[in-house]
Amino acid sequence: MKPSYTLDRIVRSRAGAQGNAPAYTFLRDGEIEDRTLTFAELDRESRAVAAMLQEWGIRRPLLVYAPGLDFIISFFGCLYAGITPIPASLPHVARIGRALTRLSAIACDAEADAILSTTSVIDRALADLDFDMRAPELAAMQWLATESVDPVQGDNWIPSFVEPEGPAFIQYTSGSTSSPRGVVVTHANLLHNLSVCRSNGGNTEQSISISWLPHNHDMGLIEGILLPAFVGYRAYLMAPAAFLARPARWLEAITRFGGTNSGGPDFAYALCVDKVSVDEQQRLELSSWGVAYNGSESVRKNTLLRFRDRFESCGFHWNAFRPVYGLAESTLLVSTSRVSEPPGFYDADADALAEGIAEPPRTPESRSFSFVSCGRSSEESRFLIVNPETRVTCGPGQIGEIWISGPSVAAGYWRRPEETAATFAAYTADNAEGPFLRTGDLGFCRDGQLFVTGRIKDVINIRGLKHYPQDIERTMARSHDAIHANGCAAFAITRDGVEQLAVIAEVKPRYRKSGGWETHVIDAIQHAVADRHGLMVHSVALVPFGAIPKTTSGKLERYACRRSFNEGQLPAVRVWSAH
Repeated sequence: MKPSYTLDRIVRSRAGAQGNAPAYTFLRDGEIEDRTLTFAELDRESRAVAAMLQEWGIRRPLLVYAPGLDFIISFFGCLYAGITPIPASLPHVARIGRALTRLSAIACDAEADAILSTTSVIDRALADLDFDMRAPELAAMQWLATESVDPVQGDNWIPSFVEPEGPAFIQYTSGSTSSPRGVVVTHANLLHNLSVCRSNGGNTEQSISISWLPHNHDMGLIEGILLPAFVGYRAYLMAPAAFLARPARWLEAITRFGGTNSGGPDFAYALCVDKVSVDEQQRLELSSWGVAYNGSESVRKNTLLRFRDRFESCGFHWNAFRPVYGLAESTLLVSTSRVSEPPGFYDADADALAEGIAEPPRTPESRSFSFVSCGRSSEESRFLIVNPETRVTCGPGQIGEIWISGPSVAAGYWRRPEETAATFAAYTADNAEGPFLRTGDLGFCRDGQLFVTGRIKDVINIRGLKHYPQDIERTMARSHDAIHANGCAAFAITRDGVEQLAVIAEVKPRYRKSGGWETHVIDAIQHAVADRHGLMVHSVALVPFGAIPKTTSGKLERYACRRSFNEGQLPAVRVWSAH
């Protein structure tokens, strides 16, 4: 059944029913309670921003904010005004050239007619003498500071009616394998997915959310910001940089505020295991944490086990782990495990995987890889495993492309009718079922549970056998202590018409101070990959920590890694090749 209401109407209702209840609190530096917005204040300030947008005739603004509450007010202000916001990331000063290029591309693709931000951000951008040259499209646009809007202006707000099938916002994909594309998420998509998230997470008005995820990323926006407003519970937010600088801040916030609902990509849990000190750990109390979602990138069994072993003594519950699968093209959540259900695993024979089949190890000596279950499909939704070339439905255990149908599947890509038809309107060849969303992800089903194996575009095909880069990257990370655990990339390059394996590894800073270690690290990588995967590594690049390209949510950009490697643009410490 299609909803006849929108999220802004729900917020307005909450302002009347629980107006004095705190909605959002931002933690400055990840620790200090800065400003708190009640539901009544959120409603009042959103009305004021909406009135300003209506007065200026803005229709499709780009939202460019530093982490904080201003973004939230601006986003809801757009919904109140009946217009379509486009969440975007604030260019980082250390990567300003690349960030502005991406921001300009999004603004042009979306046909944005204004940029909403804060006075400090606008002044910093426009004061840059090279700004006009770096981003002429952005420099020519209207820049509006929303924090200076007088709340009294909300009296001029004119309520708007938006059809459920109308766009709620445009979510630009992370661009980990291709150029960013704008996913048009409708109000009906959004409310259905929020309802699914609430149901699967068991969220109530007593829940407490802790989030450090970027507000322009689908998980950070929907789980960290919109779901609390939809259900009516309190959310504590911090900047991603605050978490990355000291990962213990995340767990300390859960301890301090009794967080029940929090999560992030797999690397975040691994970072806590590696970076939280013994002294910091002793002050943690994690028993309130009932939903620890893990998604956005491959979920690793070893990460879950290491996190449990490290923080079980702090009250962390193994059953709190919620491996999830989702993507922007389906608003966010597609599947997850059920409440209080422990994580599920499947050990698959390595040789069978190379042949496109997930089956148990064939002999006790067989090499195997372990996959984490992402649970079952959500209510009213469905997924199929389909051969991406023949479009024939796969049988149990066969690896194929994950296809999805249901109310959460977005309307399509903004201004890309051909790509929308190819991606959002697929039909199976064997029984003409459809339409389905083609995800571009590979996986298999066992007992109704979904196991994700990787991206179609990332699969390394050598001598007719398929290899998943994340498995090779795990092997690399364990091969030598000098290699950063989440700083590995594996991909195929073509040399003389032949597919060959190339890898990049980030090296820990302390090793770079000594000499003679490079050869040992390269040898360790070669031997480990050959022994575990039966593959020859033809090229190795050792780079400084932080040199591997990643998206704003921390997802590895293998496409960018391959391009930088081929073009010789990596800040390499050492490059080795078999030729």
